[in-house]
Amino acid sequence: MDLILTPNLPDPDGFYDDLLAAHEGLSAEESHALNARLVLILANHVGDRAVLRAALRAARDGGETNAGGSGGAAAP
Repeated sequence: MDLILTPNLPDPDGFYDDLLAAHEGLSAEESHALNARLVLILANHVGDRAVLRAALRAARDGGETNAGGSGGAAAP
């Protein structure tokens, strides 16, 4: 499985609204904890260590990754 960095959600704005709603009323600390739990839940769902490493690199690099390496960007 390759990391998908191209738009892949049918309703990205709806998901963003859901994400904001999940954080509503939380303190900064609670919000950070929610984000950490969400990352771990989604990482467990992905289940592919190479894809997760590519996602970590992409997140650190601002959303871009080296397509030539393992877990490079691929269109859906």
